[in-house]
Amino acid sequence: MKTAFITGITGQDGKYLAKFLIEKDYRIIGMVRSSGEINYTGFDYLGITHQIIFENCDLHDLTQIITLFKKYQPDEVYNLAAQSSVGESFFQPIGTIQFNIISVLNLLEAIKIIGYPTRFYQASSSEMYGKVDTLPIKENTPMHPLSPYAVSKASAHWITTNYREAYNLFTCCGVLFNHESFLRKPSFFVKKVILGAIDIKYKHKEKLFVGNINLKRDFGYAPKYVEAMWLMIQQQNPSDYLICSGESVSLKFVIEFIFDRLGLSMNCVEVLPALLRPTEIEDIYGDNTKAKSELGWDYNYRFSDVLDILLQEELKFQKLIEK
Repeated sequence: MKTAFITGITGQDGKYLAKFLIEKDYRIIGMVRSSGEINYTGFDYLGITHQIIFENCDLHDLTQIITLFKKYQPDEVYNLAAQSSVGESFFQPIGTIQFNIISVLNLLEAIKIIGYPTRFYQASSSEMYGKVDTLPIKENTPMHPLSPYAVSKASAHWITTNYREAYNLFTCCGVLFNHESFLRKPSFFVKKVILGAIDIKYKHKEKLFVGNINLKRDFGYAPKYVEAMWLMIQQQNPSDYLICSGESVSLKFVIEFIFDRLGLSMNCVEVLPALLRPTEIEDIYGDNTKAKSELGWDYNYRFSDVLDILLQEELKFQKLIEK
């Protein structure tokens, strides 16, 4: 039985990755800040709560990480932990950059110091590329990050690459573009739109407040994206890959699609200046050719299909709550 450590296991990707690996007979160690503060709803929803070993760990404390790695001797480490909100990073730039960089350094140092043949996956972000001259983005596209979050993820990405090249560790980065699921936090755009639309339809809420909805993003389906993480770490030689759908849709399209499904008017949508960010990426989408050809990653979802899945799952869950 292989052992996998997952940082950020309480997030959307961590839960779906844990479920995927459990189905492959892995022993899962979830590294958390405090096991006493975990919200188990998502784990219960996926039916995996009692199949995970939760261990408290401060990722700023190298000694704690080394102790846990020596205890469990992991075959694979998936680093999904991060302050992951672009908007929040403008209000907390120091905290965002400190955590997102130091945590990666400590995990890689622990692997290097202990000397086990542990394979390491780093969750990189499409936000690293920021302002680009040519689309689609490819693995070798120059980075021009436009937020403190993007700067921190770009730094973590290159640190991971450096440990691969300088210390011959098996490290790989998955550059994930936006990916959604039922377990997405309500603060993220698609989840916010779905919950807001349901509230307008069934709970007499009057408005959905948004920022710039003319932006375009490459959206995908999270349960399929975590499969790519695992595929990357199974390769004979480590490399970095873009995990994306290969096309972009506007935020306005997302709202219109969900509102149309629920029979709502766009008059219920209001743009708030307070939700506009200092700098924004106008359009971004990636080229997933390398992931599909080298990893054999099978991804054929249109985002309209994903939105239907998410809306139906949310409506089903809301009905269960009301019972």
